[in-house]
Amino acid sequence: MSAQIDVFWSFRSPYSYLVTPDLLQLRADYEVAVVLRPVLPIALRASGTVFNAADRKSPRYIVMDSARRAQMLGLPYAWPQPDPVVQDFATFQVADEQPHIWRLSALGIEAERRGRGIDFAFHVAALLWRGTRGWNEGDLLARATEQAGLDLTELEAAIDMEQVRAEIQRNHDLLEAAGHWGVPTMVFRGEPFFGQDRIETLRWRLDQSGVLKR
Repeated sequence: MSAQIDVFWSFRSPYSYLVTPDLLQLRADYEVAVVLRPVLPIALRASGTVFNAADRKSPRYIVMDSARRAQMLGLPYAWPQPDPVVQDFATFQVADEQPHIWRLSALGIEAERRGRGIDFAFHVAALLWRGTRGWNEGDLLARATEQAGLDLTELEAAIDMEQVRAEIQRNHDLLEAAGHWGVPTMVFRGEPFFGQDRIETLRWRLDQSGVLKR
């Protein structure tokens, strides 16, 4: 049986978007199963941790740094329109109804159940974060899903929101148990690796642990 890496990942996280090419390459290079574990964005899990109207340094830095990181990696980058999280950026208040992030997270869970979670995350994150306006309109999401080898209509028909909420809560609990709170966090044999810039450290650990290369 191959080793497993659990990836705690959010469709609203720019760093989650930036890590997806690395995750595909990791899977191609090593005998590992890379499992997508969608979690809700920090704005919904613990808003005051990052989004504090009295102190805006954290969100400002994230926006600046993620754009810089994308430029360094040579990846297109623009904040999604519409934003996956309905949030007032003047007050940082989040809306009670969050149709986009719940839909995306549910689809990610269904994609992982079919063994193509990381593929789905890669193609849908590219749709969201590479400057496509109205990613939720027309057939754009369906086409991105097809690129991942999946059918959007089939995924949506299989969604049971009660099960989705339970799975997301389980992912939150697993992330907490691994000793972290942020995304992306990759967990290998109980050890967390937080951030897109920890991929090389994770590769080092895989080599050190004797995980076979393909």
